[in-house]
Amino acid sequence: MATVDALSRKVQVANLPPADSGRGVARLPIKLMTELGLAEGDVIEIVGKRSTAARAIRPYGDDQGLDIIRLDGLQRANAGVGSGEFVEIHKAVSKPATRVVFAPTQNNVRLQGSAQALQRSFEGRPFCQGDTVATTGHQRVNADMPDHIRQLLNAPAFALQEVRLTVVSTAPKGIVHIDAGTKVELLPEYTERDGERRADVTYDDLGGMRDTIDALREMVELPLRHPELFQRLGVDPPKGVLLHGPPGTGKTRLARAVANESDAQFFHIAGPEIMGSAYGESEKRLRDIFEDAGKAAPSIIFIDEIDSIAPKRGQVTGEAEKRLVAQLLTLMDGLEPRQNLVVIAATNRPEAIDEALRRPGRFDREIIVGVPDQTGRREILGIHTRGMPLAEGVDLDELARRTYGFVGADLAALTREAALEAVRRIMPKIDLAEESIPTEVLDALSVDGNDFDNALKRVQPSAMREVMVQMPTLRWDDVGGLDAARDKLREGIELPLKHPDAFRRLGIRPAKGFLLYGPPGTGKTLLAKAAARESEANFIATKSSDLLSKWYGESEQQIARLFARARQVAPTVIFIDELDSLVPARGGGMGEPQVTERVVNTILAEMDGLEELNNVVLIGATNRPNLIDPALLRPGRFDELIFVGTPDTAGRRRILAIHTKDMPLAKDVDLESLARRTERFTGADLEDLVRRAGLTALRRGLDSAEVSMDDFEKALKETRASVTEQMIQDYEMIEKTLKADAVKPVGGIGFVLPGMLQPKSPTKGDPPA
Repeated sequence: MATVDALSRKVQVANLPPADSGRGVARLPIKLMTELGLAEGDVIEIVGKRSTAARAIRPYGDDQGLDIIRLDGLQRANAGVGSGEFVEIHKAVSKPATRVVFAPTQNNVRLQGSAQALQRSFEGRPFCQGDTVATTGHQRVNADMPDHIRQLLNAPAFALQEVRLTVVSTAPKGIVHIDAGTKVELLPEYTERDGERRADVTYDDLGGMRDTIDALREMVELPLRHPELFQRLGVDPPKGVLLHGPPGTGKTRLARAVANESDAQFFHIAGPEIMGSAYGESEKRLRDIFEDAGKAAPSIIFIDEIDSIAPKRGQVTGEAEKRLVAQLLTLMDGLEPRQNLVVIAATNRPEAIDEALRRPGRFDREIIVGVPDQTGRREILGIHTRGMPLAEGVDLDELARRTYGFVGADLAALTREAALEAVRRIMPKIDLAEESIPTEVLDALSVDGNDFDNALKRVQPSAMREVMVQMPTLRWDDVGGLDAARDKLREGIELPLKHPDAFRRLGIRPAKGFLLYGPPGTGKTLLAKAAARESEANFIATKSSDLLSKWYGESEQQIARLFARARQVAPTVIFIDELDSLVPARGGGMGEPQVTERVVNTILAEMDGLEELNNVVLIGATNRPNLIDPALLRPGRFDELIFVGTPDTAGRRRILAIHTKDMPLAKDVDLESLARRTERFTGADLEDLVRRAGLTALRRGLDSAEVSMDDFEKALKETRASVTEQMIQDYEMIEKTLKADAVKPVGGIGFVLPGMLQPKSPTKGDPPA
């Protein structure tokens, strides 16, 4: 690349990661810094369509050898360039400003605050008149920066959230910085300028969607900025892109960022707003928007909630909706190939859109904006805490790990709740009658780890709010006497979810389902909760009664919706209690045959149908496994059939220790003796024994300080084992039958049920009727 002159160079622009954005720094190649005689922290002038300034620092380790300059979204907007374009770099000198006037960048925003706080927040940062800057001083700075730059960037922030301001005027003109002698003024309202490039949302404000941004850029930004590429190749550029995914993942924000970064006019259509009451009014509004967008090209038309204005014509009764769909189809077909106009639509219900729209030539590509993974959640948390005064103990990496299933909107709500927790702590120090809060109170305000912990109790994943979801608190340590079942669950659930690479390396498939069966009260639900907690997965607990409906087809829809939600917020553990009432053997004459058979078919299709279950595990619990449809009990569906029986003596000793850990026991209480004398007691029976002993102690006197062995003796006389010898023998026979029938062909039906064809001579392993 040719050098422009001895003290300037042209270099290609690349995006700066969100963690460093908003600080006024630019990452330059070492070679370029040497050529221009730059030391780290020196001021440079960046010249694109207009000029702006930044402090130069060395590149990331992964960028060594690349001839690029990394700028954040605000700097790209200030220079009037996009990612991939070229800018000219000069070494510059920043003058101390005598006066700087700021104003908010957004309409309908009024700011009140101390100019002194702004002075501290922007001290030492270079900028020019017309630049957009952000208050992001409290975010901890990367360790690879020089000490003097880190001290400069760790200045106190202006507010609890990031605030973007426009530099309305500076004295003197040119590149300036704020110091102790600068007079800073803050205008309360926005002042718009002609030809201004919007920077309210940039790619730096989007976390966890790098691949999605790249796909959208090549579909939208490239045709708008360089239509000659498609003309040279002799193909028409894309006309439309459909974004779909769960609510709150950032579809609308992504479309606005693309419009800002590509310097295109943005036309927003909110689905319901376009509907008119008069005949033909809706179609006219739609035509007018497309006409205005065509005149203002390059432009982007964004249709939010497109399913509300373009539903499937065969499923709507109103003529107005059908005409509107036909009008939208006509307008998209009527777009000139090189009109520099792209239509972006967003929905969380792509299956409800008229199929005529979902073809090349209209919406050329469909891009899924999914739930972010752990790395994406870390990026999003970094973005939402950029202007937040975080205490030293806040670990955003750990927070990202704990917030599985959260989308961007959920994480924004989480940071807001944490900030409100911090505000509640200082409320006693605030006099609400005063017009402003004292500076020393604001300076002492910070958000710590406990604030985020309390916020997590109130914010849950939005995609899970329609289903019963819990964040279990039980651990394996809280489960006693079930070591064999626990080990199988750890091996089948915890290992694949926490260490998927090991399974991929060995080429083995993790288990999809686990059936826990055994007498009532043995701890089947407890095991499922502990498995979900230890594997750090969302936990959906549901009952058969929640899924069965009297309306035709509703039960199947409920099950399909349950599995769809689980896929969206994976990793997920689905727990269905009393499974035998939901999926009885087909043809057995139990319940309403048509309903239960359709439910069984739906669950079979969900577990091993065309759509893979990735990071979703199904756990079923039942007392009567011999009633469950045999098709579910084969590998690939319920891979593991785990018998959860009554605990042995050591297990009962462990369960008694768990239930008495918060109970003040007298010295004469012998848990070992109690464990030996409670043969066939289940976990629920032992919990009842402990409860009754506590009540016996209270009967002696409400001021009783401890529970004695005598109290346990009396409790033993009042309670009994809920599992009989006959039940244990029956379950042993069932266990043998399940193992034998796992390999039996479907032609010889594995289970004997009332109303089914009886075998000629019953075998020893057949379950009791």
